Amino acid sequence: MKGIVFLGERQVELREFPDPTPGPRDVILEIKASGMCGTDLKAYRPKFEPGVVRGGIKRSSTPVIAGHEPCGVVVAVGSAVTEREARIGDRVMDHHYDGCGVCRHCASGWTQMCVDGAIVFGSVGNGAHAKYMRAPAHTLVGLPDSLSFEAGAAISCGTGTAYGALKRLGLEGDETLAVFGQGPVGLSATQLGAAMGARVIALDISPERRQMALDMGADVAIDPNADDPVQAIKDLTHGEGAHKTLDASSSAAARRAAVQATRAWGSACFVGEGGEVMLEVSPDLIRRQVTLMGHWTFSKVGQADCARFVADRKIDVDGLFTHKWRLDQADEAYKLFDQQKTGKGVFLPN
Repeated sequence: MKGIVFLGERQVELREFPDPTPGPRDVILEIKASGMCGTDLKAYRPKFEPGVVRGGIKRSSTPVIAGHEPCGVVVAVGSAVTEREARIGDRVMDHHYDGCGVCRHCASGWTQMCVDGAIVFGSVGNGAHAKYMRAPAHTLVGLPDSLSFEAGAAISCGTGTAYGALKRLGLEGDETLAVFGQGPVGLSATQLGAAMGARVIALDISPERRQMALDMGADVAIDPNADDPVQAIKDLTHGEGAHKTLDASSSAAARRAAVQATRAWGSACFVGEGGEVMLEVSPDLIRRQVTLMGHWTFSKVGQADCARFVADRKIDVDGLFTHKWRLDQADEAYKLFDQQKTGKGVFLPN
């Protein structure tokens, strides 16, 4: 089979790989949709450096198949996999991590935080930008019948991350949420926040992405290059600031603005990977009683909860996708995605 690999310095290649076979506790997925994520750009842009950690994710010693938003159908199961765990024909998403399986994090479904270090599929292990993917049976999360494979791919990272962050923030329907950055994760937060009943203020420097945010339910869209974002948010909230803010941009300026635009006793959450931020701790946090947290993806339970939320409320996650690609279009796909002006992209290998 063919699989997409990142060579570094904005170069990708479609390479030949053997069709995977399952170990005793593995399954083989026929990938129906493999989403593109902003985290991909942290492997796509820089020089390939084996074993180097970028954005909290370790690279493999040699290029592996990219793609960490897998969704597909089980087509083979290992000899030790029970029918309760997986059956041929199951529609599934994948929680794209593997760990020791016994530490407190693995046991609670937070495998990415394994104390022995997690394998991240698409970064250290082969991912989903291919026709087939081998995955441990314990990483599977059922895909509701009413959801498309594309929606399942989004929930497998970007949309699921946004959902987890909003749950961590404790967002309520009578609150105002400000979302900095309207890439796939930020746009998902805008869409889900609106579905939860919140008033959503979306911020992005791209006019295309601001329009997408409005189409996805944002009440207001702000260009932080044209207006002071902190003052603009305060003007929209009777001078107080948003109850909750979320940064999905990784921009130092946006992160600082997200904290400063949070009202007293409010909460801010960072989900954008990498980079730095400078804060004046007393005026920005301590003397306004602001809570600041970081959030990384989701547990297996959280992924399933997000899928149910989307299915039960008929949220149009498919609307996040502006581009669908074949595997042999990988170079064109990532060159466009690198411009960070579009919605979400997805590969449809079959």
